[in-house]
Amino acid sequence: MDKKTFYVTTPIYYPSGRFHIGTAYTTVLADSMKRYKAMRGYDTRFLTGLDEHGQKIQEIATKRGLTPQEHVDEMARDAKKLWEKMHIEYDDFIRTTEPRHEKVVAKIFDKMMDNGDIYLGMYEGWYCTPCESFFTETQLVDGKCPDCGREVKRMQEESYFFNMKKYQKKLEKFYEENPDFILPEFRKNEIFNNFIKPGLEDLCVSRTSFDWGIKVPKNPKHVIYVWLDALTNYISALGYGSEDETLFKKYWPADLQIVGKDIIRFHAIYWPIFLMALNLPLPKRLFAHNFIMMKDGKMSKSKGNIVYPELLIDRYGLDATKYFLLREMPYAQDGEFSPETFVERFNSDLCNDLGNLLNRTIAMVNKYFQGKVHGYKGRINEPDEEIEEFARKQIYEVEENIENMHIANSLAEIWNLISRTNKYIDETAPWVLAKEEQKEKLESVMYHLVENLRKVAILVKPFMPETSANILKQLGIQDEENVTWDSLKDYDKLKNIQVIEKGIPLFLRLDAEKEIDYIKQGMKG
Repeated sequence: MDKKTFYVTTPIYYPSGRFHIGTAYTTVLADSMKRYKAMRGYDTRFLTGLDEHGQKIQEIATKRGLTPQEHVDEMARDAKKLWEKMHIEYDDFIRTTEPRHEKVVAKIFDKMMDNGDIYLGMYEGWYCTPCESFFTETQLVDGKCPDCGREVKRMQEESYFFNMKKYQKKLEKFYEENPDFILPEFRKNEIFNNFIKPGLEDLCVSRTSFDWGIKVPKNPKHVIYVWLDALTNYISALGYGSEDETLFKKYWPADLQIVGKDIIRFHAIYWPIFLMALNLPLPKRLFAHNFIMMKDGKMSKSKGNIVYPELLIDRYGLDATKYFLLREMPYAQDGEFSPETFVERFNSDLCNDLGNLLNRTIAMVNKYFQGKVHGYKGRINEPDEEIEEFARKQIYEVEENIENMHIANSLAEIWNLISRTNKYIDETAPWVLAKEEQKEKLESVMYHLVENLRKVAILVKPFMPETSANILKQLGIQDEENVTWDSLKDYDKLKNIQVIEKGIPLFLRLDAEKEIDYIKQGMKG
């Protein structure tokens, strides 16, 4: 029987400069979802990439004394290098300058023109170069771009337009029939009430004032404008419109498309309508996450508060960095980065809670049973039944939270299991059982500790794969059947486990004052 498929995408990132932890968060989130679904038995595909066309790229390249292609080639190399450093397991990296993408976009444009969806007209309005977006007078906020707050320019030029009004009712019906299309739910209400319900304006889909882009096939003085070019990457990367559509037929529609809240409008309005015009199924779910903010607002070079992932990874490790990013981003609110919170999470959650639990367990198994755990003894100690039921409940909670994109909550639930297991040590007092020579009870405690750590290792694997592997290795659990997600519900399958002779700390405790200062200095560049 064929596996169920799971296709997840990030937005294609704009290569205007180095990627900070905000971009890293989006990519880690998609990577974690892919890993989780793979563990659940899905045939997964993960797409990321770069949005390389447009006026802003042309201007940046000129300032750097490079051609636009030279600039984006350099940015693509840097992006791939960062994702390799972060062990991002993408299956495809799409660049909008690639022939495979450009050919498909040109075909789509022609098809939409032939179907009467695109027409030639004259555009006059306010244009924001950084956002590559046109706005009407009423959309401006204090005369500036409503999205980024920067200055806008009055522009007039011949343009092709997409007839958005033609699909107004169809889009409204889609939203009514698919209430779970956008997460969080308030984003759906925001999009529908603020943008769709008042009436859609036709969309400018070509430009003549710059030439860094895909040419309109039948009128090459026009270049195809950013959103029609960029959004179609999700299907061009699967081979849509090419000679081989095998991947497209297998993986489309996307199961999950992850975007930042700043571009949800384009993905929730333009993208569905483009797909409707092509008579293609729409994605199953859009997830719009919030931003990672600093105490003084957004990250910016002028404030000297940008955090690049390399700063954290090189000093504190990849898994610690991933854990912080995922744990500190609430489901429907902005997250916040501060050096103090990072160090606190590292010392409290990773060293004290998880690291100490593993070290204590391995030390006791070695001290009392020469490193061996023979097998399940049943519910012998009074807290045994409660700890088993608690673990089963937490597994369910973790799964529910991941499926609904409450990733910070899913990690919190895993740490609840870690905390409960630490408490179990105090409740059972293994040192007292050893002194009283209650061997069977002591064996049961050791089994439950190792078993719960096995569960924790499996639960954290989508988010912290290196830590997961390290825990299992130290516990001596390497057999395939006991490290799968399906084995989580089991409680009595471990037999003749041999832990390592001396535990190796998962994370070394940080000198808080020193490390906070280090991060602050790194943020200044």
